[in-house]
Amino acid sequence: MINYSQFELANGLKVIVHQDKSTSLAAMNLLYNVGSRDEDQDKTGFAHLFEHLMFGGSKNIDNYDEPLQKVGGENNAFTTPDITNYYLTVPSINLETGFWLESDRMLSLSFSPTVLEVQRKVVIEEFKQRYLNQPYGDTWLKLRPLAYKTHPYQWATIGKEISHIENASIDDVREFFFKFYRPNNAILVVAGNVDTDDVKRLCAKYFEPIPIGEKYVRNLSKELMQKDERYMEIVADVPLNAFNKVFHMPARNHPDYHAIDLLCDLLGHGNSSRLYDQLVKKRKLFNSIGSFVTGSLDPGLFGISGKLNEGVSFDDANSAFWEVVEALKGDEVALEELRKVKNQAQTSAEFGEVELLNRAMNLATATVRGNPELVNLEKKSIDKVTTTEIQEVANQILTKSNCSTLYYKSKSAA
Repeated sequence: MINYSQFELANGLKVIVHQDKSTSLAAMNLLYNVGSRDEDQDKTGFAHLFEHLMFGGSKNIDNYDEPLQKVGGENNAFTTPDITNYYLTVPSINLETGFWLESDRMLSLSFSPTVLEVQRKVVIEEFKQRYLNQPYGDTWLKLRPLAYKTHPYQWATIGKEISHIENASIDDVREFFFKFYRPNNAILVVAGNVDTDDVKRLCAKYFEPIPIGEKYVRNLSKELMQKDERYMEIVADVPLNAFNKVFHMPARNHPDYHAIDLLCDLLGHGNSSRLYDQLVKKRKLFNSIGSFVTGSLDPGLFGISGKLNEGVSFDDANSAFWEVVEALKGDEVALEELRKVKNQAQTSAEFGEVELLNRAMNLATATVRGNPELVNLEKKSIDKVTTTEIQEVANQILTKSNCSTLYYKSKSAA
């Protein structure tokens, strides 16, 4: 159970406070409700670019990292299709430094052309190294637009193509910032050895003077139901043939989400999962295989990813995969098997509450989903899932008409 209190500033900033007097640290997690799904389709990669630009100097502070490091602090950030998240930890006696730094860059960036050029080069290099110049790196650049035809989840957070970042102007950057980086589009979580009244005082001093922004109303294109199986094949210089499948699934807040998540664990999480047991251990068709869910705030994807052993054809691997899936869909899961994956999921949730920073992040993501109390309902929701529900969601989601397949073929096997 994570205890918390919450309040909202006049400018719309939502603030969550989680007290933990057993630590000497304080954590600040500032979540902006903007991700790659909010980008213009002709100007993609901006949310991720901003993750970098936010460390390049703000209105009154030239260097973000140096003042934080001087008081013993650390920081980082990440971008997803749904959110951009900034976080830091400091000794609690130096919490005010965190407020000073975070509020100044929420007030306004420096909008320095030099900073833009530096970070543009960093992001372009990241695009090349992580997505274009390593084996299988562009898998998601190909798989997303195969699965999504209208929703902006069709591009990755890095963007559709390098040219979108190359052509980004200071005016583009300024417009994006003042549209999305406003207090009424953000959630601040302060956790650790802190006092709620002190947090309120610091919020009033540093964040409340920041002007409210125009309310952003998200109106994204909805993805239509997929009705036909989709395929794509890539031939490249990779060591092994790779097998990727994705199935459309409901959003993170959907009542079926936890049943689907447990289905995912049962099917492909760990060496005792059905896919690993049947296709790696027993039939030796795959070198590795696993499953995952994206957990997106809009309808997401249930994915399968594996590497084939040498000499195994995609047709044989595909047939074997569907045999395992159809067997799961045809027979109700044993209670013992379901209890095993429930225990794993609940243990993972428990470990997610050990670290102070994780608790702060969990509260922020629960709040952007609609209610911070969701963080305390997670384990109960997992425990309520029945074997019947597992079978029902398997039959609803794991169908060929709902499947997009990407075969990544090794040149040596072509």
